Amino acid sequence: MNLAPTDLTNLAIAIGLGLVVGLQRQWADEEVAGARTFAIITLLGALSSMLAQEFGGWVVAVALIAVTSALMMGNVVQLGTDAANPGMTTEVAGIAMFMVGALLPLGQRPVAVVAAGVVAVLLQWKQPLHAFVDKLSHADIQAAMRLALIGLVILPILPDRGFGPYQVINPYQIWTMVVLIVGISLAAHLAHLALGDKVGTVLAGILGGLISSTATTVGYARQTREQPRISGVAAVVIVIAATVVIGRVLLEIAVVAPGLFGSTAPPLIALGLLMGLISFGAFRLMSRELAEKPDREPPSNLRAAIVFGLLYGAVLFAVAAAKERFGDTGLYAVAALSGLTDMDAITLSTAQLMKDGRVGVDIGWRLIMVGAVSNLTFKAAAVAVLGSRRLAGRIALLFGLTLVGAALLFVFWP
Repeated sequence: MNLAPTDLTNLAIAIGLGLVVGLQRQWADEEVAGARTFAIITLLGALSSMLAQEFGGWVVAVALIAVTSALMMGNVVQLGTDAANPGMTTEVAGIAMFMVGALLPLGQRPVAVVAAGVVAVLLQWKQPLHAFVDKLSHADIQAAMRLALIGLVILPILPDRGFGPYQVINPYQIWTMVVLIVGISLAAHLAHLALGDKVGTVLAGILGGLISSTATTVGYARQTREQPRISGVAAVVIVIAATVVIGRVLLEIAVVAPGLFGSTAPPLIALGLLMGLISFGAFRLMSRELAEKPDREPPSNLRAAIVFGLLYGAVLFAVAAAKERFGDTGLYAVAALSGLTDMDAITLSTAQLMKDGRVGVDIGWRLIMVGAVSNLTFKAAAVAVLGSRRLAGRIALLFGLTLVGAALLFVFWP
């Protein structure tokens, strides 16, 4: 077997990656394996993978068994000493680094480098990760399990084809959107837990927009009814949350229809920038006192996911039916109705229809903007009913400026 320059490079990378992870283990006073051992384990993985190309995959299997046995024996030897550590993190990390080395000769260098980096980071973040896990409640774990259920169990078994009169009800696509929304919401909730209770006004608005801008609006409006003094802070949080929704809309378009993002996003980005300027102005002019911390209940609820799936499917069907019967003009009524309480359904359904060629780009972004305007109108009405007079006046001014800007974009954008 002749060694090529690429083979020597892979061996050098294997030693380097092993040293990175091994140095972390040695710094952590790990007795089982340190810098030299991890470098040798990763090198052995690369060598066995190179030999396997000549003699067969059994070489990798035998080498892996040998490495695993050696790591286990090292742990067994430690059990009778004062430095005994019953954990298996180092042993598992050693096996992972062996596989990283085995990937290199297979032409998977980027994957190997990323995997080694992830192993190193996870080993280094032991204390922060343990502290974060200690903060999780039973409800948080249940929320994560529900997300795993809808994403890893239910999604793969759903049929990936269209049903119904317009062939737009695709169970797999609909449930993918459910997983997307629940995943975004749960990630925002966990980020809030990780950052702690001292959340500033701006961060409260950002997290509120990620989790649920409507729930954030209602929650802060109710607080101002009993505590009118926080109306300034509530107004800032509500406006920032509404601005974040535009960012979430852009992310959803990028995920569902990435090829159309360049032609769809500019007017929505313009609206987002306008709302960002309004939010900044409100932040500078109004109170900066800390608001009450938002609801910490995890948002990943299976019932809510099912309701969203039904809503998304209904909107998808309604948009297709309106397009068929009334042409482009009938779509705006559907967008306005669906955007009242939820922007995700109209955004995701419109993005999918644009991707399928059922709706033009110039109509698609306008539908999403109509949904956004409808959503802001609903929030302003909720504030007027549930909040203080001071908050209602400020939201009317801030959202009024936004609606004027949206109207100008809708009419004059080419």
